[in-house]
Amino acid sequence: MRARVTELRLSAFAGHRRAGFPLGPVTLFAGRSGAGKTTALAAFEALARLGGGASLGEAFPEPGACVPDRARPDAEGRRGFRIGCTADGTEGPVRLDLAVQAEPALRIVGERLTAAGVVLLETALRDPARRTVQAAWHTAGSASVTRAPLPDDRLGTALLPLRVAGRTDGQRRVLAAAEQMVVALRSVFPCDPRPDWMRTPVPTGFGRLLPGCDNLADVLWRTRAECARRHGVLVGMVRAGCAGPVTDLVAEPMSDGTVRALLDRGDGFRTELARLGDGELRYLALTLVLVTGPGVLDVDAPGEVPDALRSLTVLADGFDRALDPFQRRALLETAAGMGRRGHVRCVGAVSDASWAAGVDGVTVVHLDV
Repeated sequence: MRARVTELRLSAFAGHRRAGFPLGPVTLFAGRSGAGKTTALAAFEALARLGGGASLGEAFPEPGACVPDRARPDAEGRRGFRIGCTADGTEGPVRLDLAVQAEPALRIVGERLTAAGVVLLETALRDPARRTVQAAWHTAGSASVTRAPLPDDRLGTALLPLRVAGRTDGQRRVLAAAEQMVVALRSVFPCDPRPDWMRTPVPTGFGRLLPGCDNLADVLWRTRAECARRHGVLVGMVRAGCAGPVTDLVAEPMSDGTVRALLDRGDGFRTELARLGDGELRYLALTLVLVTGPGVLDVDAPGEVPDALRSLTVLADGFDRALDPFQRRALLETAAGMGRRGHVRCVGAVSDASWAAGVDGVTVVHLDV
């Protein structure tokens, strides 16, 4: 069973209160502007960054915007927010809940990791003058818990493999649950293709797709040579979403050392990506993301877990932006097909999801309700 996030909880975050969202193979957050779609995806991305070892300031660059609307400070001027998630896998459902103080200083004031009703890790801020929290994790040995200080600007769950010896059954249980949560969070790729950046030639060499898909031509230069079967699948899907005939998708080196991407029309004529519309470019880029998976995307993958045993989660804000009805339906069916295989999951935001009706494996969360 691949580790994957199956629930996002926004207990008190921006405009969300006491909210819990189930996440299936494909989940679409739907609602009008201001309903909280982008906020939900931003919270998911922040948790993923923390799971990858980022500091609290890196995960929440504008913490004040995360504080619930109309939240009043306490007697010491403190305000904050609470978020969490559930990761499922071989250890069963593992819950992570996080309380963050945003003002006057950004810090984690409480964290809890639980599985099967057992609290495996719990932290609390005991002394506001110190930049640490007091942590206690399950031991089940001669002592029921082990206590030690942890930094207040890092996710304690991600630090447990460095602190827990794994000598007792209880410690091994803690490590297994923490690893499942961290692997699920680190297997997240936020993606928002930027057509204007995709139209220009790019340097070669990096070979991993950036979240804005700016270097799509460089990635095609690599993937077309590495796996003909996967490239053939990509071409077939691009053919379904682009106007005119498409027989191939190629990358062509330029004299200045850069590379550009083109559509091969099959009659000796090629069309530069610069000539394509925004919808075609976004469709092409998102299709590439869904088909290629973690080995090609710029994600901080856990090295201890092979790509074939991980489930990548793509976060796509504006999933249907600039797409025509046929393109968005074809892209959704591609995402649903990958989700059924278990390799790639997708969480997107759309203003209206009525067009997604009838696609198997798609969960729609209506935020206007």
